[in-house]
Amino acid sequence: MTADAAITAADVRSAALSLPDTTEKLAWGQPTFRVAGKIFASLGDDGTAMGVKCPREDRAELIAAEPEKFFVREGHDDHYAWMRVRLSALEDADELAAILADSWRQVAPRRLVAAHPEPDVPEAGAGGGGPEEER
Repeated sequence: MTADAAITAADVRSAALSLPDTTEKLAWGQPTFRVAGKIFASLGDDGTAMGVKCPREDRAELIAAEPEKFFVREGHDDHYAWMRVRLSALEDADELAAILADSWRQVAPRRLVAAHPEPDVPEAGAGGGGPEEER
């Protein structure tokens, strides 16, 4: 992917699955990306945004600073440490990788974070498992 290419749902999938011990599982009809069974990222219905973990105390500041990039789904994300990211507003693959790695670190077990304190997210990563349907 070049720096000026638009970030796609396929890029999110590739970057997320390149993180250590990550798997993909369908839930609520959407791809979710998990580490140790906990969701750290998801793709929206139309593939134009992703959801990521974000401490509530940080997300208001991020949204205020870059409302074209970060947002919450009113009524749904209000009570969770979660926010949405518009893929079209991301600068490049490095920014995507940084956001996903930060979200991954928030839910990964301490032992895994200690073993991978700065996980690399290659542009064309191969990853964990394929999608499974949530029951």
